[in-house]
Amino acid sequence: MSGFPAEGGCDCRALRYRMTTAPMFVHCCHCRWCQRETGSAFALNALIEADRLELLAGTPDVVHTPSESGKGQSIARCPTCRIAVWSTYNRPTIRFVRVGTLDNPDLAPPNVHIFTASKQPWVVLPPGAPAFPEYYVSSTLWPAESRERRAAAFAAAKR
Repeated sequence: MSGFPAEGGCDCRALRYRMTTAPMFVHCCHCRWCQRETGSAFALNALIEADRLELLAGTPDVVHTPSESGKGQSIARCPTCRIAVWSTYNRPTIRFVRVGTLDNPDLAPPNVHIFTASKQPWVVLPPGAPAFPEYYVSSTLWPAESRERRAAAFAAAKR
């Protein structure tokens, strides 16, 4: 993906960040939990290593919320306007950046649509787009470089 590094932030601009590289992969999640969390039909998340996400301004409030897995998620929100800018799940070395908070969200289109079994019936997926009723085996879709980056981030989480 070209256009990286890329910056983003919240509506009031009190919280700003930079993705220093392109994300490893971009999920468009249609699960009911994401629908409820976003108040929309889906969540669009760019997966990137925590050390490739630089905080430029502000300090997010981290809100712990439940998730369908039972492990919960931690959502980083602007303390002023409350916009969610990223989440972490059970691995703190990976951030799920809300693509809509990028200054140019066009830089990170979805690589895969997940949990489409619960997608809104009026959402029409592009022909040929990778889509799965639930989750998927990442090794079948992720490029080799992204798989290597993820493995390194997982190893860092174990240290």
